[in-house]
Amino acid sequence: MEYSPYDPWAEIYDAVYSYVRSDIPFYAQQAMESGGPVLELGVGTGRIAIPTAQLGIDVVGIDSSSAMLSKAREKLRSLREGAGSVELVHADMRDFDLRDANGAQRQFPLVTIPFRGFLALMTVEDQISALDSVRRHLSPGGRLAFNIFVPDPNMAFEQSDVARHLNDVTDPVTGKSYVLNQQSRYDTHDQTVGIRMMIEELDDDNSVARKTYRDYTLRYCHRWEMHHLLVMRGFEIDDLLGDFDRSEFNADSTEMIWVARKR
Repeated sequence: MEYSPYDPWAEIYDAVYSYVRSDIPFYAQQAMESGGPVLELGVGTGRIAIPTAQLGIDVVGIDSSSAMLSKAREKLRSLREGAGSVELVHADMRDFDLRDANGAQRQFPLVTIPFRGFLALMTVEDQISALDSVRRHLSPGGRLAFNIFVPDPNMAFEQSDVARHLNDVTDPVTGKSYVLNQQSRYDTHDQTVGIRMMIEELDDDNSVARKTYRDYTLRYCHRWEMHHLLVMRGFEIDDLLGDFDRSEFNADSTEMIWVARKR
């Protein structure tokens, strides 16, 4: 597989997103309820797969970025004795085919796509292909769990040339401090948002030691668009939540957390 646009993220990803933790207990609980093994799409550096394995659940994670998978393999050394296994596969969520030693299709009681990974699919054709691949790999009655953000109706008016402060973070491994700023360019015609993350690494005196940029693009989905995609590809909706505390989706929700079952 060729270069992935997420390869440049590998070295900085865990530091930048160290503040994102509320989804880990949710996906871990989904995994425990399923009994495992779990298939995670967009496994990245193992941010969710490794804590899930620490609970004794076997995880198979796929990602299109070889650099992200390399970072995940480094982190696997921290798995405690008796933890579940983590198998990492370099593959594309749009079209993957996992087989066992006898050549039979591997199936899982749970497939997850955490942290808005579904929005990396840039066309309807890609979305359909990914959902079909998921369905092939689900056991009868198996579930798909994933989250995406709720599009803000005011986003078209956001100034794309203005950076907004996103967060201040500290790398839990190195102790380095970072200031995160973000620019977003919305295209409401194509339903895409191009994001530039500006990452300032701070010295001990809080002066900027280094500034780096990371870009990525997402294609957002509206509620009923996502509902229709799932139903059309052979899923029934088990739940739509508005937060990782399992509260129901409502008009004030900023996240859509979908749990859908294979029909």
